[in-house]
Formats: sequence, C-alpha cells, structure tokens
Amino acid sequence: MAASMGDVFSFCVGVAGRSRVAVEVRFVSSAKGKGLFATQLIRKGETIFVERPLVAAQFLWNALYRYRACDHCLRALEKAEENAQRLTGKPGQVLPHPELCTVRKDLHQNCPNCQATYCSVECQLAAAEQYHRVLCPGPSQDDPLHPLNKLQEAWRSVHYPPETASIMLMARMVATVKQAKDKDRWIRLFSQFCNKTANEEEEIVHKLLGDKFKGQLELLRKLFTEALYEDTLSQWFTPDGFRSLFALVGTNGQGIGTSSLSQWVHACDALELKPQDREQLDAFIDQLYKDIEAATGEFLNCEGSGLFVLQSCCNHSCVPNAETSFPENNFLLHVTALEDIKPGEEICISYLDCCQRERSRHSRHKILRENYLFVCSCPKCLAEADEPNVTSEEEEEEEEEGEPEDAELGDEMTDV
Repeated sequence: MAASMGDVFSFCVGVAGRSRVAVEVRFVSSAKGKGLFATQLIRKGETIFVERPLVAAQFLWNALYRYRACDHCLRALEKAEENAQRLTGKPGQVLPHPELCTVRKDLHQNCPNCQATYCSVECQLAAAEQYHRVLCPGPSQDDPLHPLNKLQEAWRSVHYPPETASIMLMARMVATVKQAKDKDRWIRLFSQFCNKTANEEEEIVHKLLGDKFKGQLELLRKLFTEALYEDTLSQWFTPDGFRSLFALVGTNGQGIGTSSLSQWVHACDALELKPQDREQLDAFIDQLYKDIEAATGEFLNCEGSGLFVLQSCCNHSCVPNAETSFPENNFLLHVTALEDIKPGEEICISYLDCCQRERSRHSRHKILRENYLFVCSCPKCLAEADEPNVTSEEEEEEEEEGEPEDAELGDEMTDV
C-alpha cells in the first residue's frame, strides 16, 4: 500500500516552516508515471519546496579519501581554509576573509562507540534515533572482518569513482525499518519510488557494476544479508528483491554535494568591495580553483546520495522550469523555479548538466536512455525530431577519447 501524500509532505517538506506546499503529485501516463504539478502561481526564482531525504549516505570512496562530512546530513566538516589546503596540496594555503567560513567545529560530535562524526548534537541524535543503533560497529569500526566493513570493502572493489551510488544507502534503508516502531510506515514511504521491469533492473545494475555484474551482485547480496537481515523485509534479501532494491537506489538516488570552500566563495561573491579589491579577490579565487584542478581534478565536494520522495516525482525536461541545489551545505534539497510556473503546470528538472543539454537531440537521448531508461519527449526534443540521428563531430571525438556518457549527470550531482 502506498504512503499517503500527507505522510510524504509531513516527513519531507516540513523543514522549519520554510517551505510552502504549492505542489501536488499526479499520475501522468504509463510511460512517465507520476509527475509534480504546481497548485498555485510560482514566480521565477522562488523556492518551490525544501526537502530532506528519507535516507542519505556519503559515497564510500569519497569518505575514504578524507572528504570529511557529517555522517548524517553530509554537511562539510572542514574549515574552508583546511579544505583549500587539502585540495591544492598546499599546507600553507591561506584564505582571505576567514570570518566568512561557516563551519562550527565547536559543535561537532562523535558517536561514543564508533567515533562517527556529526556536525551537531541534533544530527547525532537524529542518526541514532533513525538507523545508527543498528549500523554502529562499536569498537570494531576498523575490523576488516566486521560484516559491515566486509560489505563496504566489497562495494568499493566493484564501484569506483566517479561514484553514483552507495551500498550504505541501502543499508540505512534496512536499518531504518529495523529500528522503527512503525515499520509499515517506512516500508510505505520507500515504496513511493518508481519500479522497473526485470530487464530494466538488470540494465541499471549492469551500469553500476560493469560486465561481471551478476556475480558481483550475488556477492553483495550475501554480504548484505549477513550484515543486515530483517524478517520484515525478507523480500529485499532474495535475489530478485535485492536486484529491485539495487535498481531503486540506482534510478532514484539524487546526488548530494557539499563544500565549505564553495560556501566561502559564495560568501565572498556577496561582499561589497571597492572595484580594485573585488578584482584582486576574484583573481585569487580563479587561481585557487586552477591550483585545485591541477592537484585534485574534478573531485571538489563531499559527495553522496539520498532518496527524496518529492524530487523523485519531478520528471525530466531538456528545457526545465525548475532546478535542484543544496545551498545550505547539507542534505536539504531546494527546488527553485527557473521561470514563472502557472497553476496546473508540471514542474520539471533536468537530469542532464548544462553542457549536456546543449548537445544534439541524439546525444541527449543516448545519455538518458543509457542512464535512466527512457526516451525524452520534452518540447525541445519534439521540436528537434527531424534532426538526423548522429552526433556532431565534436561529440564523436569526445566519445572516442573515452569520456563516460554519464559523466557529471545533473541528477547525480547538483552543484552546491
């Protein structure tokens, strides 16, 4: 039985009273499933809603490489200057205007048993209340034979950066149900996400795990069962059920990115400075990002993913009227209008980044078909229906160089 939208709104959108519920979920078609629609006029630039995820988790390689984030809300824990020092590889890197950094280390907390780090006592308590009591390894956090550590190591061995999912998101789903007093409510909430056919599920798993996915999936299922089996969720632990759970996370997981350095840069942009001072500061920031690119490449953020019920109802368009972002440097997702949206109009985001949206219709369809298993019929794609089904010479050269088609998918990772 599906969760009521009252359940969904009260859990996901009731964030300190800052969001107005100007949307409703409707059935669109058998091809598109559900969609999110405006119930009143939404002006360009207006926040449509703020949503917190049912569950979220940092990517495992990201955490292993010392991208320090709150174990619950993924808030970046490094000071902006520390972040810049690590990303540039320059221990002496100094940032001007250090007062603009919002990281409060005095508020950070650790689990007394496993030393998981949180940005605040509120996040520590929220994690303990929802899932951490089940997942806490206690003093065995560094024991390679602990069932959860075996599961995480197996995942890292089959899913390398750039990461798009985490086995720990699935673990937190199970742990949430195991800890819950009202287990049926959580099962209903998780059932809101779209389901795929068996063949589509195999395509998603293949995309995440590669050519040997069947053997790898079975190994992960056995380790997952050893670490987390729950009678209430017995179907999730069968071969078919685990594949479905895997596909659910692979299809619906929304990328989350947080960065204390990015927050500091945004604060610098808002400073009122003399023209000469502004020019100097902008030049400093430009050089800083060049140094980071040389030392670290594209991996700037603390990265993870979460399951957002309302966001997952937003269908794709190559000409979206809304966008997602994480401006609070944590897992709270903001959906903002890119143009005026009339009552009754569908709210659409883009699963592609800005560069991908400018590529040919054929190239856009190729990316969406491979990663999301659908063919886009948005106004832009319909208007370009007569275009030849070939990529441009530039795109062909890019593909020949081996750049993955799913690089920097807009739905997988949204800029902070």
